[in-house]
Amino acid sequence: MSKLIIGLTGGIGSGKTTITNMFIEKHIDVIDADIIAREVVAPNSPALSAIKKKFGPAFIQPNGQLNRALLRTKIFSNAADKSWLNALLHPLIRAQTIAQTAAAESPYCLLVAPLLVENNLVSLVTRVLVVDVSEHTQLTRTLQRDKTSSEKEIKAIIASQTSRDNRLNAADDVINNDGSELSLIKERVTELHQQYLLLANDYQ
Repeated sequence: MSKLIIGLTGGIGSGKTTITNMFIEKHIDVIDADIIAREVVAPNSPALSAIKKKFGPAFIQPNGQLNRALLRTKIFSNAADKSWLNALLHPLIRAQTIAQTAAAESPYCLLVAPLLVENNLVSLVTRVLVVDVSEHTQLTRTLQRDKTSSEKEIKAIIASQTSRDNRLNAADDVINNDGSELSLIKERVTELHQQYLLLANDYQ
């Protein structure tokens, strides 16, 4: 069981997936909050039934999956609906996150959560690792990755997330991924990995 939990976070387009994969290569268990968020609204789940009852059958696709695009549009323009959805899903996501981190078997584990700070998940982790980039880098990378998204849409997502300063204020450790060479990022991950292995001994 991993008693040392590292919360990895960063804004959209910061390179969280690339860095997470580097930790996976070192055989570190990863708990992904985005995957948990999808699991709690799986077809036939109580949460999905509640969403259907609240917003209507149009929010469920023919295959039984949640219509995420429609829901995103709905809550983006309605604060009350967003609050209702958060009140429904956040406790479920939190409970699953606690269960999965408790089941991790590597010396320490990584909780990857883009909204770690925004969703008050910081209390679930021992240390916060922030992948830090400038807003310009976020915009450029996300436009390259998501060909269907417009600059306006990406800027709106960046604006909806916590500020870069807030994220850095919550950080115990930082990886600057703003144009750094991949080899330098790998060195930084290895350095943090060794640091976390030493720290993990104190949490046995």
